[in-house]
Amino acid sequence: MSTAIATSEQALFLLKMRGPQTAQQLAALLEITSMGARRQLEAAHGRGLVAYQDVADKVGRPSRRWSLTDAGHARFPDRHAELTLELIAQVQLLFGDEGLDRLIAAREAGSEVAYRARVDGSAALAQRVASLAEARDGEGYMAASEPQPDGSVLLVENHCPICAAATSCRKLCRSELAIFQRVLGDDCTVERSEYLLEGGRRCVYRITPLKAA
Repeated sequence: MSTAIATSEQALFLLKMRGPQTAQQLAALLEITSMGARRQLEAAHGRGLVAYQDVADKVGRPSRRWSLTDAGHARFPDRHAELTLELIAQVQLLFGDEGLDRLIAAREAGSEVAYRARVDGSAALAQRVASLAEARDGEGYMAASEPQPDGSVLLVENHCPICAAATSCRKLCRSELAIFQRVLGDDCTVERSEYLLEGGRRCVYRITPLKAA
């Protein structure tokens, strides 16, 4: 892979992970010149992978914020999307809603077992969330944990590898909150603060420790 192609892919990855960025911000992250970053973005724009918005966030010239288009997001795979959609339709046709519910419940139970094997329930909350993030990252969610100044921890998922299936069948992600809550323990609360399927750029969960009585 040429250096230019590698840099272009890195730029797209950073937009996926960090959201809208200026050319100057990308240049600093990629350790290239602002002109070089601008050329990468303009080339990606020509291929329909990025779009921009001029934002007047301070006095003077507006800053140009670049973000991924739907085509840009599609560069990050939705695992076996067509096959999954076909299987969902076939299960519902053959076994009805009850059969689909049983299939999803089995998937959820398997996920919970896998997460419990990765998360040490006796560890500090930040470590528990970090371990859960590592498990989700291994499943393709581009996940990370971000401790906050108020003591809470964010579980950030920058990508949904089953987005097409989840859009078709929202039951696939219906119980993530409950699973995360059980895995992380009863000394914290789990809330979804951003949701991809409701127009968010990503899915974000805020895990807040409960105050001792």
